[in-house]
Amino acid sequence: MAMNTGGRLVAGSHNRKEFVLINADEIGSIKSVQELSGQTCKICGDEVEITLDGELFVACNECAFPVCRPCYEYERKEGNQSCPQCKTRYKRIKGSPRVEGDEDEDSVDDLEHEFDYGDIEYSGFTDSAGVINSAYRGSAGSASTSRHHHSSSQGLEFPLLTYGDEDAEIAYNENAIIVPPYASHGNGIHQPNSGTTTPLHPRPMVPEKDLALYGYGSVAWKDRMEEWKRRQEENLQVVKHQGSSDGGDFDGSEIDSDLPTMDEGRQPLSRKLPIASSKINPYRLIIVLRLVVLGLFLHYRILNPVPDAQGLWMTSVICEIWFAVSWILDQFPKWYPIERETYLDRLSLRYEKEGKPSELADIDVFVSTVDPMKEPPLITANTVLSILAVDYPVDKVSCYVSDDGAAMLTFEALSETSEFARKWVPFSKKFNIEPRAPEWYFCQKMDYLKNKVHPAFVRERRAIKREYEEFKVRINRLVAMAEKVPEEGWTMQDGTPWPGNNVRDHPGMIQVFLGHDGVRDIEGNELPRLVYVSREKRPGFEHHKKAGAMNSLIRVSAVLSNAPYLLNVDCDHYINNSKAMREAMCFMMDPTSGKKICYVQFPQRFDGIDRHDRYSNRNVVFFDINMKGLDGLQGPIYVGTGCVFRRQALYGFDAPAKKKRPSKTCNCWPNWCCLLCNSRKKNKKDKKKSKHREASKQIHALETIEEGIEGEMSIIGQPLISQEKLEKKFGQSPVFVNSTLVQNGGAPMSVSSTSRLQEAIHVISCGYEDKTEWGKEVGWIYGSVTEDILTGFKMHCHGWRSVYCMPARPAFKGSAPINLSDRLHQVLRWALGSVEIFLSKHCPIWYGYGGGLNWLERLSYINSVVYPWTSIPLIVYCTLPAICLLTGKFIVPEISNYAGIIFMALFISIAATGILEMQWGKVGIDDWWRNEQFWVIGGVSAHFFSLIQGLLKVLAGVSTNFTVTSKGADDGEFSELYVFKWTSLLIMPTTLLIINVIGVVVGIADAVNNGYESWGPLFGRLFFAIWVIVHLYPFLKGLSGKQERVPTVIVIWSVLLASILTLVWVRINPFVSRDGPILEICGLDCDN
Repeated sequence: MAMNTGGRLVAGSHNRKEFVLINADEIGSIKSVQELSGQTCKICGDEVEITLDGELFVACNECAFPVCRPCYEYERKEGNQSCPQCKTRYKRIKGSPRVEGDEDEDSVDDLEHEFDYGDIEYSGFTDSAGVINSAYRGSAGSASTSRHHHSSSQGLEFPLLTYGDEDAEIAYNENAIIVPPYASHGNGIHQPNSGTTTPLHPRPMVPEKDLALYGYGSVAWKDRMEEWKRRQEENLQVVKHQGSSDGGDFDGSEIDSDLPTMDEGRQPLSRKLPIASSKINPYRLIIVLRLVVLGLFLHYRILNPVPDAQGLWMTSVICEIWFAVSWILDQFPKWYPIERETYLDRLSLRYEKEGKPSELADIDVFVSTVDPMKEPPLITANTVLSILAVDYPVDKVSCYVSDDGAAMLTFEALSETSEFARKWVPFSKKFNIEPRAPEWYFCQKMDYLKNKVHPAFVRERRAIKREYEEFKVRINRLVAMAEKVPEEGWTMQDGTPWPGNNVRDHPGMIQVFLGHDGVRDIEGNELPRLVYVSREKRPGFEHHKKAGAMNSLIRVSAVLSNAPYLLNVDCDHYINNSKAMREAMCFMMDPTSGKKICYVQFPQRFDGIDRHDRYSNRNVVFFDINMKGLDGLQGPIYVGTGCVFRRQALYGFDAPAKKKRPSKTCNCWPNWCCLLCNSRKKNKKDKKKSKHREASKQIHALETIEEGIEGEMSIIGQPLISQEKLEKKFGQSPVFVNSTLVQNGGAPMSVSSTSRLQEAIHVISCGYEDKTEWGKEVGWIYGSVTEDILTGFKMHCHGWRSVYCMPARPAFKGSAPINLSDRLHQVLRWALGSVEIFLSKHCPIWYGYGGGLNWLERLSYINSVVYPWTSIPLIVYCTLPAICLLTGKFIVPEISNYAGIIFMALFISIAATGILEMQWGKVGIDDWWRNEQFWVIGGVSAHFFSLIQGLLKVLAGVSTNFTVTSKGADDGEFSELYVFKWTSLLIMPTTLLIINVIGVVVGIADAVNNGYESWGPLFGRLFFAIWVIVHLYPFLKGLSGKQERVPTVIVIWSVLLASILTLVWVRINPFVSRDGPILEICGLDCDN
């Protein structure tokens, strides 16, 4: 945009939000920077400006690498503070903010010279305070005094300073610097950079005090202070100056209001943080060495059989080969681990401009629940309240609660929640509390007054806590009533029967609790939309459990709100960080890299887990190590909750294609040969991808719409696929089909609310998905109880990438089953889903080639569906120690020096890999060891049974019932941890534990009987067996329950040691001589 400056120079500092205008006394107009310099910045492509001395701005004095001032200052503040070309540290240039490390430079500190423009000696500027005060007061006498001072300075020309406005008596041919008010409170004239990218706001000590009480004077004056406050709030200092008679004038209205955010908006909203080379390079080296050692180990094991134990040796070698392959599948996807950093301030600068409506994208939030008796309504209510109180524009958030059990208890609890939200949401936002789930906020063991300065906080907190306790009583009353269902079923207030009395046969239900006209909070503010949804269910239809419910929510939300992004959370996962949605939008709405992102996955964090995390419920190794490794490839896998999706990616569209560089031909082959090869490759590629991309051609038109580019055509109303094909893909709803073609979301305004609600009921009917691609290519994919892995895998096969976001404050927190039986059933369900995927057409071993899936990412997906099969060799390998101890044989022949070195190198490499992973993944040794233990416990129990169930389901058609994990808790802290619940999953690990303990006892007894020479071979077998017992130790504690007086460890080890000591006592027998009884001649002749 052209900007008339009246022949004056415009200067400023973006980081400090300064805008300075300088009169030009001799230069009538300023030529463009490009004309004077002819150089462009090598980082951002902008022009390199000219300094006040008329010279080209040079950031690096060593190599003169062309960099503009904004990039120079950004590199000093946010980057590595060095030149991109020669790596020399940038020195501070006059006028630039100070950063850490500037004190170490030998150059003179020119803090007082920051506004000393031109060839002016600072010594000549003898009375700056007088000039400042004269300009500030704006009186005629003061102005004349400043002019007199100016004329007596022996020809030295220096600018006059004003604050915000130009003095009316300053002539046009005089120099003047207009300094923003908030830049005049530092050392001398200029305030040092405070490190923030947002304008400074006034922060009085007593904000409620009237300014009129101060009277008037040089410190506080009501009229002047109000004017100063108004200017503080402006993003841009609008300068008005009446020009000379030549008509040259400068109108502040010509300044683009977006000027302060131009540089910031051009910067990325997030960035990658690679793991430090001092951590990742040794880690990769150890991986390579471990791979070499593993090869040498297997080579030795295969070429050195055990003659007297051929069967044991062969079995052990097969198991070890399988473990080696499994380790490779798990290890190499962690080759490129990264971390990420978001910039929420840049997101606000770009999309939330003062005085304008927020341009942040709309988000639809999905909450799924089934059984209110296993998923208590109070937990669901807290999740909903945390969503409604999130730090995001209220008109951009819609919360959809899916009740797949059609329970009136859930409906009534949600109605109570909507009423309490009118009080809770304004309190949460007013005092900026965290977390915004009331149950967890009031349970925090911390000083809730910390950093709270509002005088009404204590009073209002007590009031809202009392309101919440009354709300809990009302919810508990509903739960108590729901335990006794009337024979005729529930009825509504008007006497009509509750439509969901029959859980397996009921119509679809939709209720909008919040978000419609007239419903606001107690302070009169708008609230986010809250919608209750229960899809239709009829006998004879396949409803596909959670995946089917989520697909119903996709269609309902598209008809009612149609936000371009979706957030999926379980009913027990509340929002722990109110800025979680903004964190996700830093990736999704990034103009440079956001368009290829299909979802942003947050790690799962849990409350209510015991300090030792006996059964590895936190799963820290997976979320803090494995997922970081995947983020460096094509992105993390989808884990079922805490994930923000791009709606277009869920519709089965392909990711936007990359712009290919012009192909180059080599000089070693004739051109006709290269053309022939290229044509063959192209034809082969087109045949392979024609079917794959046919259904998603319109998405490419969507993705070509870049922000700020004119002339591009919207996809609305111009689909490249016929309406018939779209309806065959998405179903027979014209409103929903049209919504799929809208890239930036938004419900159609031409459709009335009544028609929209009728259409919403239509899209959740049980037969809507028949003969469509729902569950096959569109939405959550069917065919597995772990629909999350399959859905994310399909998106990655379409060329999309995902992002792993780990904010400092966890975005979401949930509850996890801490009881052994419940934990094993949860793992059983996950493993069963992996077996189903392995036995389906979507198995990553043979599916998705040629579709854009990274090969290391494919290894990760293969590992995620193959790991249950590891249970077979694991069970066999855990049985071998007991067999060796009982039979006196071993799987390894007599160990030579070479074999000893190989074994030691293998153990050292395993330990080193774990230590380095803990180092760069920031995982504690306790969490790492618990993960190793539960890998064995789950492998020999839940994983093995999942294989049996999966094979029966796929081969014999035996259906498996989905078990909802209980989210409730008994009275008492961690009381559920000690509850013993018998299940068939406990059989296998119990058997392994018993036979290995028996093997240890028998082995020691045999060594005691056979003497000293038998102890040498025993140590190898004992180490093998103790390895199994130690890994199963948490399982053993779970079996023993809670010991009131004697700790479990003492009981278990006392029994084991007592057995060993008894055998030793029998062997020694101190009361019997080793040579037998002593016989003496008694002198009697017994023969006679």
